[in-house]
Amino acid sequence: MEEMQGTAKDGGAWRMSRWRVTTWGVAALILLLPLATGAPWTGSDFAFAGILLLVPLGIYELVVRRTGDLTYRTGAGIALVATVLLLWVSGAVGIADSEADLLYFLALAVGVVGVFVARFRPQRMAYAMFATALALASAGAASLVAGMVPARNSASEILVITGFFVVLFIVSALLFWEAARGEPERWAV
Repeated sequence: MEEMQGTAKDGGAWRMSRWRVTTWGVAALILLLPLATGAPWTGSDFAFAGILLLVPLGIYELVVRRTGDLTYRTGAGIALVATVLLLWVSGAVGIADSEADLLYFLALAVGVVGVFVARFRPQRMAYAMFATALALASAGAASLVAGMVPARNSASEILVITGFFVVLFIVSALLFWEAARGEPERWAV
């Protein structure tokens, strides 16, 4: 009881740790699901999926430890989920042609570089997420203009898929922007 009272003063850290344990547990179950279902995965498939799940979760752990701001955490979570989904879709089936999919990877690289340039400050993170959204929209437009539409996806499907990811990064950017308005002095380095 004393432990719960002590952590309640920390803004519910005890409750959040249960969520984090659950999240890591779900990630482990997702990683083991293909093994349990008999999916024909190789060791490299499991390694790719493990990296794709565990690296973003590790990054999110760092975010959680750095700030208690729920808006910032949500923005970071959406950006990480969007990144994982985009990598998964591009890696598994592809969005456009293989050359055009490289443009999507470059758009994510814009986001990664932007995050490091932003030094995790919320207003700058907002700019980085907006830049990522713009780069993704440009990748989708370039693939359509260049005619890099594979037989498995139509031009409208590429627009919808790209639009989905653009919206996720815009929502992330807006959440970072809101977090910056909350307590700007706390983020000064």
